[in-house]
Amino acid sequence: MFRTAIAGSLPKPHWLAETEKLWPEWRHEGPALAQAKDDATLLWIKAQEDAGLDVIGDGEQSRQHFVHGFLEQVEGIDFKNKVKMGIRNNRYDAMVPQVVAPLKLKGRVHAREAQLARAHTKKLLKFTLPGPMTIVDTVADRFYNDRVKMAMAFAELLNQEALALEADGVDIIQFDEPAFNVYMQEAADWGVKALERAAQGLRCKKAVHICYGYGIQANIDWKQTLGHEWRQYEQVFPALQKSSIDQVSLECFHSHVPMDLIRLLDGKEVMVGVIDVASDVVETPEQVADTIGKALQFVRKDRLIACTNCGLAPMSREVAIAKLQALAQGAALADQKLR
Repeated sequence: MFRTAIAGSLPKPHWLAETEKLWPEWRHEGPALAQAKDDATLLWIKAQEDAGLDVIGDGEQSRQHFVHGFLEQVEGIDFKNKVKMGIRNNRYDAMVPQVVAPLKLKGRVHAREAQLARAHTKKLLKFTLPGPMTIVDTVADRFYNDRVKMAMAFAELLNQEALALEADGVDIIQFDEPAFNVYMQEAADWGVKALERAAQGLRCKKAVHICYGYGIQANIDWKQTLGHEWRQYEQVFPALQKSSIDQVSLECFHSHVPMDLIRLLDGKEVMVGVIDVASDVVETPEQVADTIGKALQFVRKDRLIACTNCGLAPMSREVAIAKLQALAQGAALADQKLR
């Protein structure tokens, strides 16, 4: 009854990159690195299938970071001279590349990993891309001097790659937009328009993932400032409800997001976050089933997808696997209880 999926990222094995880091350094170079990325992708496809998930992803094993993994194949971006910049409204500092010229794709970005994943699973395949607003918030603009103009330029490039991914056999293309929870009014004003441009012409399922960030200390500290109720979704969900996007995510388990905000997504499929990515404590199937049951007050059974709150990249491999298993077991338990 209840489909299961991850938000996107999974931990990198120790033989591929540094572990439990958001910006890990690779262990290899050249052909050895390419092979290690492939091996890690296959490892996580098998782990997701073994856990019993319905929608499979590549775990973003070929990307050092969910945004920069796309940007590395874009002309007009200077990676050699990164600068320190506050991102997500100065929640934390990051070393980011600079946009110094008109943006253009160098070629395909994720063909290798998408085609590899498609060849090794018969289940639904989801592939993730950074959303245009979040990209804008993760680069230093030295050329456009206009956030909206630059977002639309990135949206056009994302659209080119998304259409190619669809041709590779991807069933769901998801755009990750954590910036929607930071710049809420801008997200409603132009962020969703940029997202629609990135998804233009796609016939496969189109999804957007909006979260409160990875389980790193800066995000944990930020959440403690948000008060008893986290109502950030309230400003952007109405714009998404009117959009052509098919699936929308939200954090639920161990968050202060009012569950009834799901009502603002009437008609959409909802990726309900039932797994906490900010804690190494593994959820029980009963906890997962309970969260699903609460969400069912506001979304139809056939439109609910049980998901992780965000990516699992900074976690240990062992904890991540246990959480995948809890996700699938909890969805199966909810199926038994809620028939």
